[in-house]
Amino acid sequence: MGAIRRSSAHHPLSEINVTPFVDVMLVLLIIFMVTAPMMQQGVDVDLPETTTQPIRVKDEPLILTVQKDGKVHIGRREIPQAELREKLAAIFEGRDSRELFLRADKEAPYGVVVKALAAAREAGATKLGMVTEPEK
Repeated sequence: MGAIRRSSAHHPLSEINVTPFVDVMLVLLIIFMVTAPMMQQGVDVDLPETTTQPIRVKDEPLILTVQKDGKVHIGRREIPQAELREKLAAIFEGRDSRELFLRADKEAPYGVVVKALAAAREAGATKLGMVTEPEK
């Protein structure tokens, strides 16, 4: 009787095929790269340019935007000037942080910007930051 030899082709495959995993990760990376610029919060304004350094933020900041036509927004939602203090006070009640960032268009009326800042202070904002663009 002859000896039975097993060929090496019948051994179990012990390697993981990572090609599908890499394909999925590349697709997710492309999706993230395309959608990330669209996730900017706020309304488009033409910010003034300064030479200051950027501020490091820990949590999602509350952004108050004043457009050049005098409209005021909290995040993306337009708020009438008369209701601004009450809306901000209600928002601050549900938050640990009472900091606020102001994004004011460089052509926004000065009086509207000052009224928005005053409303924020009256609502309980403890830290106010002014958002600007770096000089080119």
